[in-house]
Amino acid sequence: MLMPEESPTLLLVPGWHGSGPEHWQQYWWHQAPGSVLLEQDDWATPAPQDWVARLHHAIRTAPGPLVLVAHSLGCITVAHWAQHYSDDKVLGALLVAPADVERPDAPAALRPFAPIPLDALPFPALLVGSENDRAASLPRARFLARAWQADFINAGRAGHINVASGHHQWEQGRILLGDWLARACPALRLPVHRPGLLHASTG
Repeated sequence: MLMPEESPTLLLVPGWHGSGPEHWQQYWWHQAPGSVLLEQDDWATPAPQDWVARLHHAIRTAPGPLVLVAHSLGCITVAHWAQHYSDDKVLGALLVAPADVERPDAPAALRPFAPIPLDALPFPALLVGSENDRAASLPRARFLARAWQADFINAGRAGHINVASGHHQWEQGRILLGDWLARACPALRLPVHRPGLLHASTG
């Protein structure tokens, strides 16, 4: 049973090539006690079935309740997982800068993840898109949010929301997640929560 004011376990799901030591996912992992950073066997040539299987194992073995925090190809991995599996421990997901593996210039290594599942996710989700993300246009990110029935935030000209775009600790993202969880899952809390900085919109 979920207790009032219970803190969730963050399960951080990196994208292609993983999250290096300066990536915000690494920072969040170190800053959130008990959080889990998903590891894949092959970061360079990802195989969808392997990545989904590893995510499924991590979800099954991590302590719940869980909030998934995915970036780039990790978002698409979450969508594939949700198409085949379910687990009541997953109470929500933050999906940051999803990689559009169907775009014409998508790297060959990412194309096996197409087609992107477009079923509604079985848990609340917040998708953060960017106006100048080469991995997915803002309209495409908004489209995925609608398909997955996720709340959507336009982060502005934030690039791919990674180290290259200057997002190292990404404290604003942690505050955003805390704000959103307070609304989507009121029984959960994050120690980084400070209300009122950013607000999600549906659709």
